[in-house]
Amino acid sequence: MTLSPVTSDFIETLKADLPAAAFRDAEPRYLEEPRGRWTGKVGVVIAPDSVEDVARIVGKAAEARIPVVPYGGGTGLVGGQLMPDGDAPVLLSLERMTRVRAVYPEENVMIVEAGAILSDVHDRASDHDRLYPLSIAAKGTARIGGLLATNAGGVNVLRYGNARDLCLGLEAVLPDGRIWHGLKRLRKDNTGYDLRNLLIGSEGTLGVITAAALRLVPRPAGEGTALLAVRDPSAALTLLALAQQRMGGCVSAFEIIHRAGLDFLRETLPEIRLPFERPPEWMVLMDVGLPQGLEPSGALETLFEAAFEAGLVDDGIIAQSEAQRAELWDVREHIPEANRRIGSVSSHDISLPLGEIARFIERAESVIAEIGEFRINCFGHLGDGNLHYNVFPLAGQSRADHPAARDRIKRAVHDLVHEMGGSVSAEHGIGRLKVDDLERYGDPTKLAAMRAIKAALDPAGIMNPGAVLRSR
Repeated sequence: MTLSPVTSDFIETLKADLPAAAFRDAEPRYLEEPRGRWTGKVGVVIAPDSVEDVARIVGKAAEARIPVVPYGGGTGLVGGQLMPDGDAPVLLSLERMTRVRAVYPEENVMIVEAGAILSDVHDRASDHDRLYPLSIAAKGTARIGGLLATNAGGVNVLRYGNARDLCLGLEAVLPDGRIWHGLKRLRKDNTGYDLRNLLIGSEGTLGVITAAALRLVPRPAGEGTALLAVRDPSAALTLLALAQQRMGGCVSAFEIIHRAGLDFLRETLPEIRLPFERPPEWMVLMDVGLPQGLEPSGALETLFEAAFEAGLVDDGIIAQSEAQRAELWDVREHIPEANRRIGSVSSHDISLPLGEIARFIERAESVIAEIGEFRINCFGHLGDGNLHYNVFPLAGQSRADHPAARDRIKRAVHDLVHEMGGSVSAEHGIGRLKVDDLERYGDPTKLAAMRAIKAALDPAGIMNPGAVLRSR
């Protein structure tokens, strides 16, 4: 269906209904994405401060058939937050909608607006001795609406689940401008189709999330962190099973790190303190949160001893203070920035069945070697099967030296993932980057259902056109 660009008359119509504070200059931050693959187009940037104003904007855009691109913190890695092609859209930023509307500590619920920054939500939960477990490296910039729209994952999925699992209810504006008042605080609600779960993960293509009822959890009485040198990825998986067996459901995070990650940090971010003078080939960074009466560092020491006797680990560091815990996690959270500074030839956010991960890593290395000589930095959330499998040029080269390799590498890696029963998008979403991948690897019946849902809710196709599903 044909869309129209933002016009001066349309902007004047909006200005008649919205305060001047809602209008923003089209600064570069609205037009760029972290990996620098695209530059967005924009007709007007609007930052409303209420759900009613969001409804007015979307409703008027629907009448005029003008595209709307919802914008959170701009941290997405698949291009869902900008529109590089087509008619100049309304870029609808949630940055002014940051209120915490209510906290119910006894219910473990917090109601926040979609523009709330993740780290601020963490702080408000902490004020009530609660934890909002969703955590990613971009927590100081990412906003709740965008995290829900992409069903973000992060380091604590193993214990607490994805963003979807940490949301009880939503408030949202649908593509025709109607407001859905779904901010329920219920754990059980079997009243028909679950619109909440339909909007979560839809990447702004079915509506604009404006507020959410978030699920909090009691803060563990004791938290501990260990960085253990493991023999190989297979040993890391055995260690995960051993840790889960010994600690029940108290393992919060279980990250695998390859030596290349520390090498890249040394090369690009020398101010980051590295835990090993000579990094082992493979490491596991794990977090545990234990109930009162159990001592985390002692439990981790006992685990290390058992893993050492089993030949799974041969070295390790167990944090003895909060400062040491923060230092270990600082290393993990800066690996993506080091990767960005090196400049990957091809990056992959993938997931696999846990039992296939070690075999995938071995097979993928051979597949890449058939294409050329590259460095591989494989790291990620081993506990939930999500790997960030990134391919880099050799030292002294740049990705510009391999102009034809990116598509070949991406296709080879994704073909292998698909063959082994995995997913080519684990936690970053589809956005615009992976539309072709979704069409290539997605189940045809599912894709047909997705297109039918899109046509039913957004018949004019104004909501984030070109993201997730190809514009028709």
